[in-house]
Amino acid sequence: MYTFNLTTTTMHIQFTRNIQFTRLLKADGRLKEFNFRKINGIKEGLFTVDVSDDRGNRIIFRMQKEDSGWKIIQQRLPQWIWENESNFHDLIEQELQGSL
Repeated sequence: MYTFNLTTTTMHIQFTRNIQFTRLLKADGRLKEFNFRKINGIKEGLFTVDVSDDRGNRIIFRMQKEDSGWKIIQQRLPQWIWENESNFHDLIEQELQGSL
C-alpha cells in the first residue's frame, strides 16, 4: 500500500499588455509620424514618443500622466512639439480607451 501526500500550490500569473501605436499628426506645417510606446513597470503612467525632424534626426521625449492629463516631461524640445502637447494627450487617451 502506498501513501501519497499531495500539496497544491496556487500560482498567479499577471500579463501586462504592451501598448505601442503610430499616428500621423500635422506639426510644424508638415504631416509627421509620431510613435508612442507605453513604459510598463515602476512608472505606470509613462509614454515615450519619438518623431523625426526635417533633417531626419530622431527626437525622443517622454510624457507622464498627471492630474490634468498627459504632459511632456520638461526637456529641451522644438516648439512644434510643445504646441502639440494637447493633441498627444488626446491620442494617448483614445488609444488607452480602445485597448481596454
